[in-house]
Amino acid sequence: MRLDKYLKLTRLIKRRTIANEACDAGRITVNGTVAKASYQVKLDDVIEINLGSKTLKAKVTGLSEHTTKETAASNYEIIE
Repeated sequence: MRLDKYLKLTRLIKRRTIANEACDAGRITVNGTVAKASYQVKLDDVIEINLGSKTLKAKVTGLSEHTTKETAASNYEIIE
């Protein structure tokens, strides 16, 4: 699954266009390297999101194509 789609489906970022712009600006890193929106997310990847003064680090625990608001958080685990 593409990184921008994963961020939107898990609701870590509200909209896919914002996720895409954040990737283009270099604010999203996967496993310590800056990632493009087309990066293919894999299980156990560590995604770090730097938006403004907030930094969020999450580990990928699931890759489901369809999620609801209640089940979206089961696809990742917050590290910091």
